[in-house]
Amino acid sequence: MKALFIGLGSIGQRHLRNLKILLPDCEIIAYRSSKQVPVLDPDNNPIENISLSKFYNIKEYETLDNALSQKPEIVFVTNPSKMHGSTTIAALQTDAYVFIEKPLSCDINSAKTILEIENQSNKKRCFVGFQYRYNPTLIQLKKILNQNIIGKIINVQIANGEYLPYWHPYEDYRKSYAAKKQLGGGAILTQIHDFDYSIYLFGLPKSLYAIGGKLSNLNIDVEDCVNISTIFNYKNSNLPVNINLDYISWPSRRYIKLYGENGSINCDLNSNKINVMIRETNKNKIYDFSSTKRNDVFFKELSNFISFVKGEEDPKVDIKEGIKSLEFALAVKSSLAEGKPFFFT
Repeated sequence: MKALFIGLGSIGQRHLRNLKILLPDCEIIAYRSSKQVPVLDPDNNPIENISLSKFYNIKEYETLDNALSQKPEIVFVTNPSKMHGSTTIAALQTDAYVFIEKPLSCDINSAKTILEIENQSNKKRCFVGFQYRYNPTLIQLKKILNQNIIGKIINVQIANGEYLPYWHPYEDYRKSYAAKKQLGGGAILTQIHDFDYSIYLFGLPKSLYAIGGKLSNLNIDVEDCVNISTIFNYKNSNLPVNINLDYISWPSRRYIKLYGENGSINCDLNSNKINVMIRETNKNKIYDFSSTKRNDVFFKELSNFISFVKGEEDPKVDIKEGIKSLEFALAVKSSLAEGKPFFFT
């Protein structure tokens, strides 16, 4: 099997390292429009004085067309977000299976074109990378919700915040894709995970209203703090869900807090622990997945992709599912820009 990586920043190199473990005989080639990111170790520390092609023993091509002409069976779209849509469309022309790192695209038209191309081939060929779908903490949270342990859910608070200059210590944050509008950056699309697992837990939203924007002194041209008030139709009842995304929180935070008629649930996706508190018994139960390492979920995600390519499994997030989170994110952008609520039809 031959695999092509289009982009080899931190996430591309992570998938590459995992692929070498899962498919050790796979031939790997690459195309990078920018070659600024150095070789990185699993903790994203740079490895000096060696080229990326030599370190990973891969052949690099100077143009995307030349790389795609090598007819890879699988293609990893791990370049900046703004390029995901057009790159995926080009990759699909080679009849390859395509792993698209989130977000699927930055615009709905290219996303729908991807779906049309896939439909025309009469088989699924695309897989969207949302690694939190493989996190045992999030999976357990969904099981707990299905058990109705805290009764009717009345309110949900979701937060995802981290200080942008600390994301990638090997690079100037001002040059990162997350910081640049022209590369599809900004908290809304970069932190789209929160929209994806909101849909995973509660279904599709009915309406939302977003406030925020570029509020900090970070030297970027995209939104760095957004607060989104949403309403979901969850179990035939309106459920208010507040989502806060930012580039400035320190220490970092990523949690889902749920408040029900009979208690509450605190799901911390940084520590990978869930604390369920029941009001009537005044007791709590802790689900501890803290032994889960960061790479574990990426490894499970890639295992699912390889099994999908082999025809053994379906992807947890296919194009139709990836479009849902993209539509959610673009609705947030619309509300933020226009200063008014957005209603899903």
